[in-house]
Amino acid sequence: MPGTTLGKQKKPFGQWLRTRKVQQWLVIIAFMTIPLILLVTFSYVPFAKMFEFSLYKMKRYDSKNNKFIGLENYLDVFSRDDCFNSLKLAGYYIVASFIQLAMALYFATILCFKVRGGSLFKGLIFFPYLISGIAIGFIFKFFYTRGFVFDTVLSWIGLNPESLPYWLKDTRINNASLAATSVWRYMGQNMVLFLGAMMSVDPTLYEACAIDGANSWAKFRYIMLPSIKSVILLNMILSISGSLSAFEPPYVITGGTFGTSTYFVMMNSLAHEKGKIGLAAAMAVVLMGLIFIVTIAQQVIMKVADEDWREERRNKKLAKARKKAEKEARA
Repeated sequence: MPGTTLGKQKKPFGQWLRTRKVQQWLVIIAFMTIPLILLVTFSYVPFAKMFEFSLYKMKRYDSKNNKFIGLENYLDVFSRDDCFNSLKLAGYYIVASFIQLAMALYFATILCFKVRGGSLFKGLIFFPYLISGIAIGFIFKFFYTRGFVFDTVLSWIGLNPESLPYWLKDTRINNASLAATSVWRYMGQNMVLFLGAMMSVDPTLYEACAIDGANSWAKFRYIMLPSIKSVILLNMILSISGSLSAFEPPYVITGGTFGTSTYFVMMNSLAHEKGKIGLAAAMAVVLMGLIFIVTIAQQVIMKVADEDWREERRNKKLAKARKKAEKEARA
């Protein structure tokens, strides 16, 4: 039966490769394997190598005389004053990040509604984020210099320039001054993220709220805030992670002097100036662990604070108790 034989013949490889089902599988495999290969190559492999470096006392990457010391570098991270004090400086930037988030949420709430000149204000607030961090460092280096812009502005409002502190040298205030530059730079980015989330809320909810006589605060608290809580959590995680790894302001403005050397600046100094590559690698691993802990803690706190999540857990407990009571009743 020649017709039956021809029907059972296999398709040529080229024709089989161009079939719709094969094309779908090729796309699925490509979209899975290519990002996975990039992730492993540029994230996991370098991290594994960095962890290996942290177990050695080493001054050069390619030296054969590196000495294996185990976890000694990790002990030094918390026992050395310079390393531990640089980690404590992240507190200034964390406080600044919460101020920045509060201001971004405030401006986003205002600009979410129709405001005269709203587009101009959005552009002005977002513009600092587009500037290079190095350029911002040089801007604020001259801004805070004694007798320059900031002192001049304060003298216009009646303050005596001679009584003003040295904003970059006084150890009581220089870290707060550097953290303020992060507020100015990143507030616009967070405002845009908040604004995008707010504008995606169904406008009929606001209309229903207005019909019921709710004021602006009620709209914000009961409609807007619950709708953007996931974006708030994301911004909090990004802000705190960025605070722990602050680098550009202290590196460019003060060079890490006068007690402004943050964790990243200290890592850079140990690795490239003092030749302690193993200790710097251990600091990087510790930093990644801290960021991971902060991320998990924030998610847990937000879940506990979420009324829907608490209600869901309450219903699950009631359902379990009901099933248990039914079993006991049958017994």
